Amino acid sequence: MRYFYLLLLSLFFVPIIIIAQDKQPVQFGFSASRINDSLVYLNVHAKMNQGVQLFSIKSSAKDDAFISTLLLDSLALSFLNIKDTPIEVGILKLQPTNDGSLYRLFGDSVLFQYPLHIASSDSAVLKGSFNWLALQGDQYPSGELRFTVPIQASAVAQKTDQTLLQIFLLTFIAGLLAVITPCVFPLIPVTVSFFLKRSKTRLEGIRNAVWYSLCIVLIYTIPTILLVLIFGDDILYQISTSAISNLLFFSIFIVFAISFFGAFEIQLPNSWANKADQKAGKGGLAGIFFMALTLVIVSFSCTGPIVGTLLGQTSTGGVSAAPIIGMLGFGAGLALPFSLFAFFPSMLQSLPKSGGWLNSVKISFGFIELALALKFLSNVDLIYHWRLLDRDIFLVLWIVIFVLLGIYLLGKLKFSHDSELKYISVPRLFFAIASFSFALYILPGLWGAPLRHLSGFIPPDGTQDFNLDALKYQSGSSAKSSTISLAMPPKRLANKLHIPYGLVAYFTLEEGMAAAKILNKPVMIDFTGHSCANCRKMEKEVWKDPEVLRRMKENFVLVSLYVDESTDLPLNEQYTKKDGDKVVTEGDRNLDYEITQFGFNAQPLYMFLDLNGKPISSIKYGYDPNIKKFIQHLDAVKLAFESAGK
Repeated sequence: MRYFYLLLLSLFFVPIIIIAQDKQPVQFGFSASRINDSLVYLNVHAKMNQGVQLFSIKSSAKDDAFISTLLLDSLALSFLNIKDTPIEVGILKLQPTNDGSLYRLFGDSVLFQYPLHIASSDSAVLKGSFNWLALQGDQYPSGELRFTVPIQASAVAQKTDQTLLQIFLLTFIAGLLAVITPCVFPLIPVTVSFFLKRSKTRLEGIRNAVWYSLCIVLIYTIPTILLVLIFGDDILYQISTSAISNLLFFSIFIVFAISFFGAFEIQLPNSWANKADQKAGKGGLAGIFFMALTLVIVSFSCTGPIVGTLLGQTSTGGVSAAPIIGMLGFGAGLALPFSLFAFFPSMLQSLPKSGGWLNSVKISFGFIELALALKFLSNVDLIYHWRLLDRDIFLVLWIVIFVLLGIYLLGKLKFSHDSELKYISVPRLFFAIASFSFALYILPGLWGAPLRHLSGFIPPDGTQDFNLDALKYQSGSSAKSSTISLAMPPKRLANKLHIPYGLVAYFTLEEGMAAAKILNKPVMIDFTGHSCANCRKMEKEVWKDPEVLRRMKENFVLVSLYVDESTDLPLNEQYTKKDGDKVVTEGDRNLDYEITQFGFNAQPLYMFLDLNGKPISSIKYGYDPNIKKFIQHLDAVKLAFESAGK
């Protein structure tokens, strides 16, 4: 029965690539079956003519030469574990020989299965040969068959669980950093001491402090959950990628930065804090909740910018739970010290006293807020093609900001609320060194240095007029010349949008499909966006690789669809969706196409179409900086396209 199920798997769930030779005594087919998340069977299916028996792949004696053998190339061989035993599904016949040994033979048909360890998120192309030996009367016909079998991933390339863990850790660290702001730090010893003195026992004090910490986490997390439940799991993503919201974030961050520099103090209405404080005085668990709410309200001027930044960044990842996990992590990081000091109250004595250093922390946050504000303005600039913050201008502003931060940390720049700095502390010195080092790191970017680690934050290379790194891609591009000579060059939006590394890209699906039919190549759709940080990272970390770049140029027609492009559609192409929303811009149409055709609304997303506009692969390949995996996916798609065309 076990062999019966394995045979069903190979016959019905995986397409078989048949390599048949009618005049041969044995016909073969090669395929692959995924068994679980880490195991794939390479199947060799043999059908023998009448009177023909095929030798087994397993030897009956040492140094047995009467066997069929499988030879794999180096890539496929890396997936093979020598401890695994191949499986034979068929009727085995043992035939004695003149020397007393036994031949292992199969008549009619047989299925050989070789276990390969390939993760479900990986794609690969298995290549090799099968050397077969048969028995037909007194003759021993044999042959060698080459095969190529594509293995496609069975899951989205993005590792959601890993992404959520990374988001939680990042926001948790941000919450810990928020503790040392002037609005939160002075409240730690006061709050913890209050709980310990108010409670009848130390255990009760610890319980109250833990409940206080949990309330902080809930206050940050619950509003985010409600927002997602009411408006949908993509509401924060839509907000974070909107040009209007990015402009709003820019304005808010500028105001926060000026506030951090000491020009004025931002506070929520005092009545909110007063009402929460009055309810906190009633005692009990409800009173402790309102104490936590009072902390959140009072500390808003310091934590608000951090929360806004985290929501903006986590919402663009395409994972609907990301903003919720982000706020959970931030709240946990902010609340942890209150529980920790309640468990170990003696540690309160080791806390540094509040003083001028807290204002220095606030000023430093002001410089960082200023740098982040430019990032939001850059998104708007790219969407509307203002060209106010091209890459070189953006980098100049960042260099100036971080140089000034370093000068401030050394005590050479003072603000109104700063205390007298008699000497430079060791931590302050190291932070100054880090700030100056960062400014020097981005300085070569003015001449086109890739700055790969910042690719998701700075404007793309195409916005910089003088770029030494881009010169090698602009001259002698054979792919570009051949594409233009055989197919119509890109027209629509070609004067506004630019793709790096000498790649030729179309910016509408219609133009791309027309070129693909002329060139007889599959279409690679690149769903991207001006404000998409991970899109820029993929271009810098993966596309730039020579092997990836060669495959993209030679094997595919690239169609880059910007989901936030603000250019209006011609009136005859504008339409109304089923939900009543109007589609009036190029970006609106691209995003609607991504959602309706592929059920996805995050970028980057790479999908591949045949000449009829049908998906070649069902894999929704998103952000994954693994170059080897991307190459394997490109090869698998190309092979599937060529196999379908035969």
